[in-house]
Amino acid sequence: MSKLFTSVKVGPYEFAHRVVLAPLTRMRAEDGARPGRLMAEYYAQRTSPGALLIGEATIAAANGNGYLGAPGLYDDSQIAGWREVTDAVHAKGGRIFLQLYHAGRQSNAQLQPDGGQPVGPSEVLHGGVAYTEAGWVPNTPNRALQIDEIAAIVESFRTAAERGVKAGFDGVELHGANGYLFDQFLQDGSNQRTDAYGGSFDNRARLLMEATRAVISVWGSDKVAVRLGPSGSWGDMSDRDPVGLFTHVAEQLAKLDLAYLHLIEPRIAGNVEDESRNPDPVAARTIRKHYPGTIIAAGGFKGDSAEAVLAAGDADLVAFGRDFIANPDLPERLRLKLPLNPYDRPTFFGGTEVGYTDYPFYREEAEAEADAGAEALAA
Repeated sequence: MSKLFTSVKVGPYEFAHRVVLAPLTRMRAEDGARPGRLMAEYYAQRTSPGALLIGEATIAAANGNGYLGAPGLYDDSQIAGWREVTDAVHAKGGRIFLQLYHAGRQSNAQLQPDGGQPVGPSEVLHGGVAYTEAGWVPNTPNRALQIDEIAAIVESFRTAAERGVKAGFDGVELHGANGYLFDQFLQDGSNQRTDAYGGSFDNRARLLMEATRAVISVWGSDKVAVRLGPSGSWGDMSDRDPVGLFTHVAEQLAKLDLAYLHLIEPRIAGNVEDESRNPDPVAARTIRKHYPGTIIAAGGFKGDSAEAVLAAGDADLVAFGRDFIANPDLPERLRLKLPLNPYDRPTFFGGTEVGYTDYPFYREEAEAEADAGAEALAA
């Protein structure tokens, strides 16, 4: 029997299956970082009854964006667009968690208020790119956050979480991976601070823990989650002891009784799968020993590998990204072992409905082929 298609409880919610829509940056928000009808259609297409969806990385603070076209919840004007998205998901029987992020140093001055410098834990030269009106451009060298600025960062996540309530979300996930601000504070390749936010594991995890508790104060712990990328290297990220760091962070998060912990496998670098990094789900396997709560694993999973990680007990649900982009009916295709549409990588980021809401459902394809065959016979 397929474990992928058994029910599971996450926080206060019961889900009909364990196929999760991963948080996927698609950069289709309208001016002012506001979701529009196209985004609502995209999420509705990928909703099935009793399904869990995780929204794309959503900007929590005005200086926290790394991508033109990314949606936000740092301003009240962005609530209505997200309400249209959540209403569309709920109308089809699904639930959706908001994912909040701050890009930190992974940004460009063109995306910053008044053209200012991006911020990060320390002034460390790094690579990486941001997306602006000029397209993909190198990140602007960042400045280090002053210690008295950090409380405002934490507060931005709390107020964004409050807007998430008004927007109709079912929970909140904090993005602590992919080289964004929380990850920058966690890993010592980017965090060279000597104050209360640098040095020890506890100090480097302090910002993430403070923001998580701030969001919990709005939502309650059973509707809050965190995403981590153990061994993540996107954006020139590195740590001298990633196993020690991330197992420690997992142990601290376990004390908060979160809805789930979301883990990216190390074979994924940014949005590219690299099997040479490690084809096995080592992140979930390692962290499971230190985190007894619900785990979502993500990173290049297919139907068989998803079943395997669930059967091993290393994860409780599996998030799918690129295959969910190209297959809005992915749960049904996996359940029935139907062929998958190939994805079109050049349309991943920004653009129109092309490569976004125009991928066919399997039933539509089959019906179209049958109609074409009937017409051919009639002719």
